[in-house]
Amino acid sequence: MRMSDSAAPGAGAPVGLAVIGAGYWGPNLVRNALATPAVRLEWLCDLDLARAHAVLGPYSTVRATASVDEVLADERVHAVAVATPAATHLDVVLAALESGKHVLVEKPLASTLADGTKLVATAEQHGLVLMLDHTYCYTPAVQRLRSLVRGGELGTLQYVDSVRINLGLVQRDIDVLWDLAPHDLSILDSILPDGVTPVAVAAHGSDPIGAGHACVAYLSVQLSTGAMAHVHVNWLSPTKIRTMILGGSARTVVWDDLNPAQRLAVYDRGVDRTGPGLVAPEVRERAQVSYRIGDMVAPTLPEREALRAVMSEFAASIAERRAPLTDGRAGLRVLALLEAASASLANGGAFVPVEHGDPLGGRP
Repeated sequence: MRMSDSAAPGAGAPVGLAVIGAGYWGPNLVRNALATPAVRLEWLCDLDLARAHAVLGPYSTVRATASVDEVLADERVHAVAVATPAATHLDVVLAALESGKHVLVEKPLASTLADGTKLVATAEQHGLVLMLDHTYCYTPAVQRLRSLVRGGELGTLQYVDSVRINLGLVQRDIDVLWDLAPHDLSILDSILPDGVTPVAVAAHGSDPIGAGHACVAYLSVQLSTGAMAHVHVNWLSPTKIRTMILGGSARTVVWDDLNPAQRLAVYDRGVDRTGPGLVAPEVRERAQVSYRIGDMVAPTLPEREALRAVMSEFAASIAERRAPLTDGRAGLRVLALLEAASASLANGGAFVPVEHGDPLGGRP
């Protein structure tokens, strides 16, 4: 990517950062920014100034303000991390980009694909990094999943089955798909091999508590290879489950994010098909299927906070003048899936084609 010279810190100097939003996610950004040597936290901005001061503590040298304009006018600020509601992303991120600041933004990129496209186009026109905080993509487990799938160790990807349920915070302005599914969809986008893309989405949801939008939802994604990805998200479950199963023609991997002793398990087990042979159809159906029972391997994974890796990647992409792993175009692809899911919900769960989620170019 071609970056504006004025947007980068001096060689070897840390990236001057401001965090905008001190609510649920902002304090996590502040903590990890302070712990990242390549970043120098300058500001915490929130409309509730008292809340910003409370997050920083009484002894912090980081300045607090309720004014986004004050932050964007500071030449020591090279970048901002935006942790405000999705409905505000267009205005806040656009203002930051037009002020020459790189942007790390919480998921989803925007409230609509059209708004997201405008943000990505603006970032590219100004030569600035626009990065999505798709935090799970930076966990050691998902990075290993990406390696297993894209490296061919699982063989041809046959299916993905993901469950993300808990007794969660019921949102007022968005449904459970827009709240929880971006995690699973961003993981899917990160791990899919080159040339494999979502082509259609079907979504079914229910609102058993009268919240005004879906609190329980099931999402099916047809891939260009004919494989299927399935996502279950739920705010109402009394138990918390975060699992993903990726079935391949050679191996299957199970990710259990809530099991620190064994987050990943790779199984050399599955179903194989043999040649049809010259036998009767009813015999051929039985002959074509055989079961492979092999070993299970649990890879050793490092334990590290994913958000620290997000901060490091953001700083590195600025310093190295390159696109980050979860760039704005990745955000557009997730938005395209979410919009298709919403259209499917409104259309009784019918499959809806996925609008090209990267209108400014191809999937890298």
